[in-house]
Amino acid sequence: MTNNKSSEFSSELQEFAIIANALSHPARLAIIKLLAEKKEIKTGTISDDLPIARPTVSRHLKVLKEAGIIQGTIDGLKIHYCLDMIVLDKHRKLFNDFFTASITNFLCNC
Repeated sequence: MTNNKSSEFSSELQEFAIIANALSHPARLAIIKLLAEKKEIKTGTISDDLPIARPTVSRHLKVLKEAGIIQGTIDGLKIHYCLDMIVLDKHRKLFNDFFTASITNFLCNC
C-alpha cells in the first residue's frame, strides 16, 4: 500500500510533477526532439530513428500523450504524432514561473 499524498499539494505543483515525470526519461526527450525536428511522425518510424524497440516507443508515447505533450491522429493502422505546441507553451511558462519564483537570487551558504 502506498501513501500517496500528492493531492495535498497545489494543483500547479501536481501539474508540474506530471510534466517533470514525462520529461524524466532520455528516450522521451529524444522523441520530443525528433518530433520537433520532423514536425510529425508515424508510429512505426520512431524506432527507425532512435535506438528504441517499437513496444518501448509505444510505452513512452503513452506517457507523453497522457501528459499532453504530444497528440496523435489515427490514419488506418498508423498513428501520426506531433507536439502539442499550445500545451508545451503552457508548460514552458509553468516551468519558468516555478523556477523564477522559487530560485531567483538564491545563494547557498553550505
